[in-house]
Amino acid sequence: MKIMLKNVRLSFASLFKTEWYAGADTEKFAATFLISKSDTKTVTAIETACKQALVEKYGEGKVPKGFKMPLVDGDDKDYKGYQNHYSIKATTKKRPTLVYRDKTPIVEEDGILYSGCYVNASIDVWVMDNSYGKKVLASLNAIQFVKDGEPFGEKSEGAECFESLEDDDDFLS
Repeated sequence: MKIMLKNVRLSFASLFKTEWYAGADTEKFAATFLISKSDTKTVTAIETACKQALVEKYGEGKVPKGFKMPLVDGDDKDYKGYQNHYSIKATTKKRPTLVYRDKTPIVEEDGILYSGCYVNASIDVWVMDNSYGKKVLASLNAIQFVKDGEPFGEKSEGAECFESLEDDDDFLS
């Protein structure tokens, strides 16, 4: 079930390199999207797609109980920017399509996509029911940069901390 997320904030973005978790490479690209609780249209679309995916897998009236849903209440998280939002994490083994506002491709060196910016995103929800658990999960298809936002987390120190060096400066002294 494809869902378009419009003008949501990007968080915990691993879009150019696969995500690491608990010291191990997950071998997946990942992003979490923050959806304002006031955006009831998007929240309802996600909830409806999740229910529809379950019905498609099991049949009307035959959906087992106990499935974990992908939409998480941000008020339950202690992360900057999550309050008054829902979050949904999406992953993929294949690098997602990443584009700018005019649909030109984005590469890592552009520095355009970062946790805190606003994006549009295409995701799919699907049902997992195996030895790893009973969940409705989201797959990441594509991301389009919309606008800048306040970055989450600490920014690394920039080049302004250094003095300019002359070509003949002795690096060993």
